[in-house]
Amino acid sequence: MLTAKDNELTDTVAALTAAVAGHVRAMRTARGWSLDELAGRSGVSKGMVVQIEAARTNPSVGTLVRIADAFGVTVARLLEPAEERTVRVSAAADAPLLWRGGQGGFGRLLRGMNDPNFVELWEWSFAPGERHNSAEHAPGTREVLHVLSGELSVTVDGGEHVVSTGQTIDFLADRSHVYRNKGAEPVRVLMVVVVPSGEWDRRA
Repeated sequence: MLTAKDNELTDTVAALTAAVAGHVRAMRTARGWSLDELAGRSGVSKGMVVQIEAARTNPSVGTLVRIADAFGVTVARLLEPAEERTVRVSAAADAPLLWRGGQGGFGRLLRGMNDPNFVELWEWSFAPGERHNSAEHAPGTREVLHVLSGELSVTVDGGEHVVSTGQTIDFLADRSHVYRNKGAEPVRVLMVVVVPSGEWDRRA
């Protein structure tokens, strides 16, 4: 039996799925791209693009990143409501959860800006043993992670770096990278992603 909380979560997911569908369809048609063109530029299959534009699927964070990179926008741009306000205050609990670990960890997008610069603010939590693999982002993308608690292992281009509570790591994220919690305690992280402007065609 669905509870009120379950219904609220379902409504939120449905609203986000509809927002992504509308934005992707509008951006693609505004550029005069076919479904095949967006699929080629993003590296996301045409079938998945069709599902996204029809609001029939809840795409993964990796898929959203690839599509956002192709358009030259942030992931937040694909999720934002139609209206934008000069001042916006939002609660972390209302931020979209775009990744869920098998042991209760999560990654949620707290806020994103597209003007004048492309910046995203994320909150991540990793339970012991959890990991998140991230493909390369658009060229020039940088990530800055500050560990609030625990110890996070960050592997960038095959090199592993251990970041402890109170430490910050920044790196070029236009290469594959992995986050892991190898310890026995949960890890909490704040992440800032700085995305260069401009569309990215993965075929190039």
